[in-house]
Amino acid sequence: MTIEEAIEARHSVRAYKEKPLEKDVARRLEEEIADVNQKANLHIQLIHDEPNAFRGTLAKYGKFRNVTSYMVMAGKRGDDLDESIGFYGEHLVLLAQTLGLNTCWVGLSYKKIPGTYLLEEGEVIKAYIAIGYGETQGVGHKIKRVDQVSNASDTTPTWFVEGVKAALLAPTAVNQQKFSFEYAGMKDGRHQVRAKRGFSVIGYTKIDLGIAKYHFEAVAGKEQFEWC
Repeated sequence: MTIEEAIEARHSVRAYKEKPLEKDVARRLEEEIADVNQKANLHIQLIHDEPNAFRGTLAKYGKFRNVTSYMVMAGKRGDDLDESIGFYGEHLVLLAQTLGLNTCWVGLSYKKIPGTYLLEEGEVIKAYIAIGYGETQGVGHKIKRVDQVSNASDTTPTWFVEGVKAALLAPTAVNQQKFSFEYAGMKDGRHQVRAKRGFSVIGYTKIDLGIAKYHFEAVAGKEQFEWC
């Protein structure tokens, strides 16, 4: 499965089969998590066979079922933490998709179970990601148009338009899609792209922006441009 295929296939899944992660799959995820943590100075942790974080009132409200594996999305407090969590977390989500797993970003519908994760001084948890073998592959949702979230036109590069299309398939809190992408021309021989988050009373727009930027970059190709 290519990254483009994973982006197309990925949908949020809240109900899972009573099946633990296969050992080879879990090992591959843990290896990538270790690489991401080192690269981005994060403290993401994969938790196995732990059913209590997604039990109780919040989980029922969120319609979660049989979640026994999840990723704890943590890192040091800072202005860029939320966006970094979104960007690198979505990298792991799409990897999981290629490994035959399903996932769901979770902002509220979970409990922090003492002893299941570690936090160093100054670190904070920003989200969980449920992960496992879904009862279904999930369903798509209505998304905005390219022209509603970008300045794409007949004169912008094709890769920019394709990147925006990929960003529109990114998961966001309650499907709010409060982000925009602007092709900002050339500077020092390099194409420039500006990504912004909009206002939302719901919040999570920094994490959402990081997720959308990962989708954009994965399809547009980082060699094509630089963020400005």
